Amino acid sequence: MEKLTQEQIDEKLVDFPEWTQIGDTIQRTFRFDDFLGSMAFISRVADLAEEQQHHPDILIRYNKVTLTLSTHDAGGITERDFTLSRAMDSCGAVA
Repeated sequence: MEKLTQEQIDEKLVDFPEWTQIGDTIQRTFRFDDFLGSMAFISRVADLAEEQQHHPDILIRYNKVTLTLSTHDAGGITERDFTLSRAMDSCGAVA
C-alpha cells in the first residue's frame, strides 16, 4: 500500500474530525466513564486490528485511550490507516 500525499491526507481528515495528524501518523483520544470502559474498548480494537492485520499504537490512561496509526511498511499514512480508524470510531467509544 502506498503512502498518501499530504493533500490526500488533508482531504481525508475532513471526514475524520476527531483524528489529528502528528507527523507520519494519525491519532485520536477516546474517553470513557471509567477504566473498565477503556479496557472493553481496547478489546474491541484488538479484534478489529487482528481482522485487518493492522495494529495501532495504544496508550491507556485510566478512562482515556489514545490510538496512533501509521503504516510502517509504507513509511507513513495510507488508506489502511483511515480504514481502521473508521472501524475504531464505530466501536462504541464516547467522544
